[in-house]
Amino acid sequence: MKTLNLKSEAERCLHCKTPLCQKNCPISTDISKIIRLYKENKLEEAGEILFSNNPLSAVCAVVCAHENQCSGNCIRGIKEKPVDFPAIEKEISAQYLQNTVFNSNNISKGDRIAIIGSGPSGITLAYILSAKGYRVTIFEKREKLGGVLRYGIPDFRLSKDFLDLIEEKLLEMGVRIRYNELVGPIITVDKILNDGYKAVFIGTGVWNPRPLHIKGETLGHVNYAINYLKSPASYKLGKKVIVIGAGNVAMDAARTAKRAGSDVTIFYRRGFEDMTATKMEIQETIEDGVKFELFNSPVEILDEGVKFVKTESITDADGRKRLITLEDSEFIAECDSVIIAVSQIPKDNIVSNTENIEVSSSGLVLTDNIGHTTREGVFAAGDVVTGAKTVVQAVANAKKVAEAIHEYCSKKNK
Repeated sequence: MKTLNLKSEAERCLHCKTPLCQKNCPISTDISKIIRLYKENKLEEAGEILFSNNPLSAVCAVVCAHENQCSGNCIRGIKEKPVDFPAIEKEISAQYLQNTVFNSNNISKGDRIAIIGSGPSGITLAYILSAKGYRVTIFEKREKLGGVLRYGIPDFRLSKDFLDLIEEKLLEMGVRIRYNELVGPIITVDKILNDGYKAVFIGTGVWNPRPLHIKGETLGHVNYAINYLKSPASYKLGKKVIVIGAGNVAMDAARTAKRAGSDVTIFYRRGFEDMTATKMEIQETIEDGVKFELFNSPVEILDEGVKFVKTESITDADGRKRLITLEDSEFIAECDSVIIAVSQIPKDNIVSNTENIEVSSSGLVLTDNIGHTTREGVFAAGDVVTGAKTVVQAVANAKKVAEAIHEYCSKKNK
């Protein structure tokens, strides 16, 4: 939308007495107030409010599941299109980041805080704790900041310019970033704490793909979506590609492969209504020309393609839906490459080299509700704790952990 249209869009807001849009925002953005300020051309004030509440507001305006949150609960949306607050938020937040200088004058020689991982949680922690006067160092295992934002979301969904701008602002605040630094094998949590850091935060995300556990998964034409999305240009997938999965990562991988020139089909063992991807992502994937084959479950990967069996959803007498496999329904779908996208789990680089950090059976770091791990002085949040969730959920959780770290350091200094 152009700015003029956004002004008209802002006028459509009813400023409800009980705004359901805000109630259903995971980070409780004061949407009505932001729209009022936007209509009054107070963009800087609106931007400051958005940023203070959500340092990744510019990103969330693009990648949030708006249909389940603000837009999906707008009263206007009952009879017509909901107010396009995400577009308004994007304009305000982008301008605020571009025009505001975050100088490091208020950075004291306070406690050192180590942040491992520069995804949504790490970035949020860095902004908040740096603003409080802590000396923050981010340890990032790759060559650029952003984590899943940069290496898990395609460029056509999220411009990397936003991430470069976020990095610039962190540096302005005095945050130090150590790139290509994998914490665990050489630099350990113990070493970091021994070097004088008061607290360590783990926000390393979930980067190990979850396998299908079927025969043929190690064949040369098989790829995991989370790996493919890191550097899609390095893959030669061929003409026909099968994507197995139905989440947002599956959609992103399919759309990326389609843009690279492949004929792409998503196979899923259930129906559209059971997909974990948002309706918007599914619709955009269809619009991109990706095909869908539903109620098909993979049983083996072959050189020439994938062997599937047909499934069916039935409802039990007690009303519960369950999936059954149809007898004698095996068939082979031919393809040149297979992309598996059925979720991710954490890597264990840190926990396998650190004592007293407990994890769940699936490798997720165990914490209390404000981020304390089972090791004193070590905190965690984001996908490494919750499993793969949304960006805004990671930010909301990281805000709580930032306060917990601040409280922990304050008590230690008494």
